[in-house]
Amino acid sequence: MDAADVDAGTGTGIGSGIGTATGTDVAPAAAGCPPAALGEMAGVPIGVRPCSIAAALEILGERWSLLAVREMAYGVHTFAKIAGFTGASRDILADRLRKLEQAGVVERRPYSEHPPRFEYHLTRAGLELFPLMMALREWGDRWAVDVPSVEFRHTCGEQVRLEMRCEHCGDPVTRESLTPSRVR
Repeated sequence: MDAADVDAGTGTGIGSGIGTATGTDVAPAAAGCPPAALGEMAGVPIGVRPCSIAAALEILGERWSLLAVREMAYGVHTFAKIAGFTGASRDILADRLRKLEQAGVVERRPYSEHPPRFEYHLTRAGLELFPLMMALREWGDRWAVDVPSVEFRHTCGEQVRLEMRCEHCGDPVTRESLTPSRVR
């Protein structure tokens, strides 16, 4: 990458450190080599990399936030029950629910006027976290616990195992199958 490819404002490569100066092109490949691979992102100049993962973690990257989302996905909607099932203190949970609501992941719905009480429900953005939550659970079952506490079965009766596939061609999505490209 030459100096023209470095964003003067951040010192990072344009488009998260990948790409050339045009469209959604990737860094030019050496003769006979495949296009830029995901691993090539490690070779760019060091600097804070703009990234959707980092932006998502600003909203969700805290234990109590994800556990609250888990409970709402399980159908638990009252503050007291969410607190009880997550183990979060009331102060911390109130703060996380407020942040999730501000981010559009959760919405409050009144269920009592006297005293005023609210239920917490996932919005469309919150519901779209379901595959992420299932992937985290599957990873945790494999790497973080000795014995899983729950298993999920599909309506066909088989235990659920997630698999990412390309919507276009149907091939599995792996680290090796990805080529980063710059988005304008």
